[in-house]
Amino acid sequence: MSAPESGTVYLVGSGPGDPDLLTVKATRLLESADVVLHDKLPGPEIIDQLPEDRREDVGKRAGGERTPQSAINERLVELAREGKSVVRLKGGDSFVFGRGGEEAEYLADHGVPFEVVPAVTSAIAAPAVAGIPVTHRDHASSVSFVTGHEDPTKDESAVDWDALAATGSTIVVLMGVGRLPDYTQALREAGMNPETPVALIERGTWPGQQVATGTLESIVDVRDEHDISPPAVTVIGEVAGTREGVLEFLVNEANDTNDANEATKQTEEED
Repeated sequence: MSAPESGTVYLVGSGPGDPDLLTVKATRLLESADVVLHDKLPGPEIIDQLPEDRREDVGKRAGGERTPQSAINERLVELAREGKSVVRLKGGDSFVFGRGGEEAEYLADHGVPFEVVPAVTSAIAAPAVAGIPVTHRDHASSVSFVTGHEDPTKDESAVDWDALAATGSTIVVLMGVGRLPDYTQALREAGMNPETPVALIERGTWPGQQVATGTLESIVDVRDEHDISPPAVTVIGEVAGTREGVLEFLVNEANDTNDANEATKQTEEED
């Protein structure tokens, strides 16, 4: 009996977490996949929509339970070689600090067909729904995306905070809540103005989204006061100060969606 023809692995970004922000292609693949291997970050509403018998949780949490990356890689190859259509679902975009590049290399090395399905990264989407543009004609003509959670086996950080401070551009840090005191201090020591606006967006577009703002000097205390926890995005730069001007008119997409869903549910129950 011949072995089954290899299935295809789809490296799919889920976007920031609101199911309405999934791409059309991502939605179609999630509906048709034989198996979905998902992280913790696609958002609870997206994960809950997946049938339990077709989903596998391979997520990681800082300081908590985790599925080793090597085990995820091997599982993708195993399922594909069984002839299955496999979605590897990640939060944001899988090629932006999502280790999707490593998985793509592993699949290629093992002769497994794969396709990359891009998504809106939370580095842009989370600030946007909070009313913060990462670029602005008056305040920032460039933006730098930085990980706040580098490979712990590195001897030293690969992030040049001195250079980032000198650019005057927007700095967006992903996975950086825990190390917030370290890099805000590094930026101040590099000469960045302590009064530079900073915003923290926790669970952007998710139910329970929370936004806290301060300055490079005060943001650690603000984080602790508001109990900001991962997943969260940090925005550093003058653009973070523009939110105040639009706040009165800003519709919170996550809360608005929840209200609409609840209204629909009540109408259906009355009918």
